[in-house]
Amino acid sequence: MKFILGKKLGMSQVFDERKKVVPVTLVEAGPCFVVQSKTKEKDGYQAVQLGFEEIRDNRVKKPQRGHFKKSGLEKSFRYLSEFADSNLKAGDKIDVSIFQEGEIVKVSSLAKGRGFQGVVKRHGFSGFPASHGTKHGLRAPGSIGSAWPERVLPGRKMAGRMGTRRVTISGLKIVQVDKENNLLAVQGAVPGRKNSLLEIRVSKEIKAVEKEKEDKLIVELEEEERKVQEKKGQGKIKEPEKEKEEKTENK
Repeated sequence: MKFILGKKLGMSQVFDERKKVVPVTLVEAGPCFVVQSKTKEKDGYQAVQLGFEEIRDNRVKKPQRGHFKKSGLEKSFRYLSEFADSNLKAGDKIDVSIFQEGEIVKVSSLAKGRGFQGVVKRHGFSGFPASHGTKHGLRAPGSIGSAWPERVLPGRKMAGRMGTRRVTISGLKIVQVDKENNLLAVQGAVPGRKNSLLEIRVSKEIKAVEKEKEDKLIVELEEEERKVQEKKGQGKIKEPEKEKEEKTENK
């Protein structure tokens, strides 16, 4: 499985082969380094820990500095994240060169925070009627409990902080890969604000995408051929009817 850590730079647009505008999100992806390789024997599960975005050593605490040096890296990183993998070893490097244009990825990140919101925006409440005596209660939540048990039950939908939750968007296509500048252009929008950390995983590699296109093309050609055969069959049935009409006219 292919994966990498990146930073959201913002949105832009490019033109595809048909000269149509494609909205894309620019992502600064990698380079990432494997800081730790976890095994079932030692840690109970298989995974690799990636480090992304180098920072100065004086901005890192001593225990973290020792954790980085233990893997043979003389660098310190701002972000650490784990991915399920067993083929990589500590010290290995991952960059955008592992990706290809046309591959399908899923992107995970923390969504933008919306602040403290009411029940209408946060939970989709319809609110009170806007007329017939309603006063100062248009977006109020209404009753939040009953006479018993004389408290608000857990899970009650009420006003509160909204957003800042982990969101994953699947089915995004890699439009362009810039190996020199470590940039990925991903079609569509991805969760998070600018400069937020992104986790990018490939869900369909280029071979699977091309095979899917071929299968779709074969199905379309078969459907067209079936329609042509149906039209030919309808034409053969009508020919004898024309001959009968001609005979009756001659008589």
